[in-house]
Amino acid sequence: MRCSTCGETLEAGTTRCPTCGAAASAGLHLHSSVRRCPRCGYQGDGIPYFKRSSHIALLIGVSLFTYGLGGLGYWLFRRNRVICPNCGLAWHMYQQALPPAPEERTPALMAVENLPPLPRGGLLRRIFGVGLILLATILVVVGIVEAEAAAIAVGSVVGVTGTGSFWWGLKGLNDRRKALMQRLQQKVLRLATHRGGTLTVTEVASDMNLSLPAAEKVLVAMDDGFRVRSEISKDGILYYEFPEVVHRAELGPGTQD
Repeated sequence: MRCSTCGETLEAGTTRCPTCGAAASAGLHLHSSVRRCPRCGYQGDGIPYFKRSSHIALLIGVSLFTYGLGGLGYWLFRRNRVICPNCGLAWHMYQQALPPAPEERTPALMAVENLPPLPRGGLLRRIFGVGLILLATILVVVGIVEAEAAAIAVGSVVGVTGTGSFWWGLKGLNDRRKALMQRLQQKVLRLATHRGGTLTVTEVASDMNLSLPAAEKVLVAMDDGFRVRSEISKDGILYYEFPEVVHRAELGPGTQD
């Protein structure tokens, strides 16, 4: 068994990683397809990658534009992956099995439940757009070589459509990234409230089942120097302070200004 945060080998019965301090309940790699999806909160068995209709459509599209070679490579690369049947997240990227026992669950982990699905990333729209742009290029080149105005006109229309589809897909990807970042920041705020207003990168990574770089990226994005600010302790430990949460904790529960 290994810690999913730093990769350290853990012995049976270990409660925390000796290297990074991540809780074993959220850091062990368990060989099981029964998981709680960190994106949509689904709990249960995963499904094979190519049982999802969108992935089948993508496989067909790649095969058509690459004479089958790209489709074969895509199938070989993805065929052994297990994904969430609800949102399609590849579970090999997240090593958390069934959620910890109720007494071990933090507000950040409980906040995963009953969340609306994230916006789609626009992958199919981007692939479709690239395909149309390639087709438009061929039509325009043929039209120029053969002096066919109709081919050039059709190619131009197809190219505009493909460009629009591609940018629409990029917008979907950006919207998905923003929604994911907002969701992670909400979980960090709940965790900060639970921890008294101070957090470290390791604590966020452990409690939210994130990698250390991902946890650091979320905290850095929240650091505005006012509501969230980074500080260094006397021991040289970088931590993030939430002054408003600390202020509320000092006033005590139920206290009003």
